[in-house]
Amino acid sequence: MDTDQARARLRAERAEVTDLLKGAESAGRQDREAGSETGDIADSAQPLAAQGVDDAVAASLRDRLAALDRALHRLDDGTYGRSVRSGLPIPDERLDADPAAEFTVEEAGSGT
Repeated sequence: MDTDQARARLRAERAEVTDLLKGAESAGRQDREAGSETGDIADSAQPLAAQGVDDAVAASLRDRLAALDRALHRLDDGTYGRSVRSGLPIPDERLDADPAAEFTVEEAGSGT
């Protein structure tokens, strides 16, 4: 994948994920506030469950932001498009599917 194209895609996705993270964090704050309000005991579990979902979504989005930042760093240091584990080239098809890919398909599938 062309490095300019990769950088543009990574930056665009980073901006989108940042916006999604802000939304998830805001929803989590609202759920925490709703959980502290007095009301029907049956309703108290709903904000707590929603807060758990919001926190899980936010954690996933933070992980994605970190992966995008690592990919941008690899672009800067000239190692983008190579596995961080083996140094083998990551095929363009994989980078098209996930521009932040850190491993070849085989390495990602093996879990080692």
